[in-house]
Amino acid sequence: MTSVRSIEELKALLPDPVPGRRILLGIAGPPGAGKSTIAEAVAGLDPEHHALVPMDGFHLADQALTALGLLDRKGAPETFDARGYAALLARLTGDAGHTVYAPAFERRLEQPLANALPVTPACSLLVTEGNYLLLDTPGWREARSLIDEVWFVDVEPGLRRKRLVARHIQSGKTPAAAEDWVRRVDDPNAALVAATRDRADRVLDLSGWRLG
Repeated sequence: MTSVRSIEELKALLPDPVPGRRILLGIAGPPGAGKSTIAEAVAGLDPEHHALVPMDGFHLADQALTALGLLDRKGAPETFDARGYAALLARLTGDAGHTVYAPAFERRLEQPLANALPVTPACSLLVTEGNYLLLDTPGWREARSLIDEVWFVDVEPGLRRKRLVARHIQSGKTPAAAEDWVRRVDDPNAALVAATRDRADRVLDLSGWRLG
């Protein structure tokens, strides 16, 4: 496990550049672990040459989840377009000569947002983050094969749950509904993700993380 306390320490861990091609770095971990914080920090180290392409842009919309009977499991692996995600990663790594627009996830709406994140030809390091980057199932397996290096963000379970409850309340759930969702949906997903930890290239301990 690698302890990371600052952006400077994070920068020192980045993969070495490879002439003539893009590097794709994955940040995995359970819901509420701090993946977005790390991914945004890496992207912010060099905004001109680093681009953030989160897995969450491939959430199925609520309309599709309702039709599939999966709305009450939103966030589970089967509620994402894993093959679409893998296809985008393949395009990003194989077509560096044109700007590619990737989807984002709008947390205020709790919905995916198409064509929101431009990846320009100047980008040499792509950062992607999400729960299921190390999951060994169809779609996710293909996505993992395209990622050069995957870091797993570890976190104390109590802190992770506290963050998730606050996130759900901010999105409009009552405190009771937020607690129930974490217990019924987020915790089982976190257990599934934790089982993939040993497949990571590096495990990060963020207990001492500080900005600046």
